[in-house]
Amino acid sequence: MKKNNVRDVALEALLQVEKNQAYSNLLLNAFIKKHAVDKKDIPLFTELVYGTLQRRDTLDFFLEPFLKNSKKLEDWVRILLRLSVYQMIYLDRIPERAIFFEAVEIAKKRGHKGTASLVNGVLRSLQREGVPSVEEIEDDIERIAVKTSHPKWLIEKWVKQFGLAETEKTGETNLLPPVQTARVNKMKETSDSLIEKLNEEGFSVEHGDLSEDAVKSVKGNLVHTQAFKEGLFTIQDESSMLVARALGVEENDNILDACAAPGGKSTHIAELLNGTGHVHSLDIHEHKVKLINEQAERLELGNIQTYALDSRKADEQFEKESFDKVLVDAPCSGLGVVRRKPDLKYTKQQADVEKLAKLQYTILETVASLLKKEGRLIYSTCTVDHEENADVVAKFLENHPEFEKDETVASRLPERVKPFIKDGELQILPHYFGTDGFYIAALRKKG
Repeated sequence: MKKNNVRDVALEALLQVEKNQAYSNLLLNAFIKKHAVDKKDIPLFTELVYGTLQRRDTLDFFLEPFLKNSKKLEDWVRILLRLSVYQMIYLDRIPERAIFFEAVEIAKKRGHKGTASLVNGVLRSLQREGVPSVEEIEDDIERIAVKTSHPKWLIEKWVKQFGLAETEKTGETNLLPPVQTARVNKMKETSDSLIEKLNEEGFSVEHGDLSEDAVKSVKGNLVHTQAFKEGLFTIQDESSMLVARALGVEENDNILDACAAPGGKSTHIAELLNGTGHVHSLDIHEHKVKLINEQAERLELGNIQTYALDSRKADEQFEKESFDKVLVDAPCSGLGVVRRKPDLKYTKQQADVEKLAKLQYTILETVASLLKKEGRLIYSTCTVDHEENADVVAKFLENHPEFEKDETVASRLPERVKPFIKDGELQILPHYFGTDGFYIAALRKKG
């Protein structure tokens, strides 16, 4: 592969995502290193991969009238066409002649003259005739699915749960690039002084929109800062920062984080403990426990103890009623973080949701006995699906009369989210605040 040919590298990355179901967010950095993508080309490379992935089904809808035998098309040719059409429609700064030239050159190199001719013919026909209108699709479900490039089963499900308008807004927000936000380590720094330091380093940073612990990057990747190395902050989405606040951490608390990796919420809890108490952080995988330890070390938090342990066996490790507070940030479908992981929406199925809901319930049931009477339990996920959220909590409460919803949670959360809190539960959809989609339920064990 020709070094530094950004579109060629983007095509290869998209092929890996499609063929091997590789995660795009993990793949990008590996490809940038492996193919020595020039620093100035990294933003374009990232946009080509994410943009083409985000809008995959919309691009296929645009291409369909121009493909005579689309089922026989090789994967790489289809992806090359998607990549080219994405640039034509969504990136107005790239001249069409450059898009056509690059596409034809790649087709010649990977295929033969016939392939190059096909690619050239399709793109020129599309340029001449224009793409079909998504708005003319009569069926609402299908129109939203194509327009926002989400699978039809998922749109159908969300429409039943949230209605047409909210589903369409969620889908449209999932097409936008995510904003990078960071949580200030308030044991070391204030938000104002961190913003000042980062701006002095040449980044553009301002206060977050939702969480009192947040700053957001307007320009630049905050991981590449001296302040990050010094443990002055952690990269975390603002909706995710609400979890530790919802827990209502008090000094000297003994707290269980049952599904803790990679450690964002455990470290936030530890910071709020202000050097007192203990956080017991579990994860089933050794390599993920290592991530929690690395975060704790960078942030200089000595009150976190980690365990490579399946949280469904937590009752074998800990005494009954030994924790003041328990957090279950449960494994989930991740359908609230589609902006960061666009491939998720194509790979998840209804069967995955059902399987996860069972796992989530089992974890809740196991850790329930570990909470002290009058203790607080927070259940959270980074998905927007009722089946993994409110339905799991409802089933748990039905089978555990010793628990009740904790409506005091509203007093611990920002004013902006209060209109969305109902009976101790908060469901954030991505378009509410431009954050990840997120769910938080606060429960209390009766005395």
